[in-house]
Amino acid sequence: MSRIEEALQKRILVLDGAMGTMLQRFKFEEEDFRGERFKDFAHPLKGNNDLLSITQPEAVKSVHKEYFEAGADIVETNTFSGTTIGMADYHMEDLVYELNYQSAKIAKEVADEISAKEPEKPRFVAGSIGPTNRTASMSPDVNDPGYRAVTFDGLKTAYKQQVEALIDGGVDLLLVETIFDTLNAKAALFAIEEVKEERAVTTPVMVSGTITDASGRTLSGQTVEAFLISISHIPILSVGFNCALGADQLQPYLKRLAQNTEAAVSAHPNAGLPNAFGEYDQTPAQMQELIRSYMDEHLVNIIGGCCGTTPDHIKLIAELATEYKPRTFAEVSK
Repeated sequence: MSRIEEALQKRILVLDGAMGTMLQRFKFEEEDFRGERFKDFAHPLKGNNDLLSITQPEAVKSVHKEYFEAGADIVETNTFSGTTIGMADYHMEDLVYELNYQSAKIAKEVADEISAKEPEKPRFVAGSIGPTNRTASMSPDVNDPGYRAVTFDGLKTAYKQQVEALIDGGVDLLLVETIFDTLNAKAALFAIEEVKEERAVTTPVMVSGTITDASGRTLSGQTVEAFLISISHIPILSVGFNCALGADQLQPYLKRLAQNTEAAVSAHPNAGLPNAFGEYDQTPAQMQELIRSYMDEHLVNIIGGCCGTTPDHIKLIAELATEYKPRTFAEVSK
């Protein structure tokens, strides 16, 4: 077993909270995103959070450190949009390898630093692989249902470049997250398996989907069970849900997932639902109480936070996790 698999047998592991929420606190402007290196870049760069791993590395590093100090066992790299598809919005496709490599390197340095102080509790880095802003299952044009803005092969190629850079940067595992279209995820998983085979590595893989509304389905229409079946051919460390819903709304779908998989189960819900201003109002204490019911029902092996969550949220979740034994699961990862 890998070190993270060993850790999962012993305790519920804690994932970090939102990177974007924390980076917003710095109130970075256009010149901050550009830094010295990109001061004359021809296109606007504000909002490209992944770029901050190059232009504001200390800020990104401080976020990882805060989450580890709050009790997180795993932090995610600052690479949610780190594919050529995601970077096309900023005309930075050529920077993809460097963005992912540097993001992984920054997170790994912090993880190693904290682990050295507490060797009995090793810290891990998950390479964050987002869904991209295109979908392989649906047309973006209501007048042309058969049209697709991206192909499976195009997605696979983009994901493969990201995966190679994340592994080169030193991640301990890969997290395919916020999956709203399972076909996109299958392209990512195909790319991962290809890289693992080519390099003869056994990097563990986490998979996390998104239930978009009260229908209990992903955006591309799959139920919990259908989503699980669609990815069941891939050896994974864990499967779970994140984003879109708060902890209370997510619970029934998490329960169905836990009843149907032998893998570890993860969850990193939002801090409630967004208010009229797009902000998240759920306090750390409120979220902790909602997640307690996950623990009482033995639903999860990995727990963290998504949009709106901060180190304060993760601190209380981490304290809660120590009170419970991990959910029993079979060893299915390779």
